[in-house]
Amino acid sequence: MMEEVGKFTEETKRAGILLATGGLAPLGTRVRSSGGKLAVTDGPFTETKELTGGFALIEVKSREEAIEWAKRFRKIVGDGESVVQEVFGG
Repeated sequence: MMEEVGKFTEETKRAGILLATGGLAPLGTRVRSSGGKLAVTDGPFTETKELTGGFALIEVKSREEAIEWAKRFRKIVGDGESVVQEVFGG
C-alpha cells in the first residue's frame, strides 16, 4: 500500500496540484470561545478509530475534481474517511 500511496503522491506532484502533505499528531489542544470566556482543553478529542492521521493540500479547479482525487486515494488506502474541504485565503 505504501508503494501505491507513493506513486499517487508523485502523480499529484506531476499534475502540479500538490501543495503540501503531512502527518498529524494524535494529540492537540482546543481553544474555545463562548460568551467572552476562553477554555483550553488538551486532546485527543475523538475515538482512536476516528483519528485524523494526515493531510494533503491540493489546488484544483473545482470541488468535483478534489472529490475525484480523494476517491482515488481511498481506493488505494482502503477503509476510512477522507474530508474534502475548501481553504480560503492565499
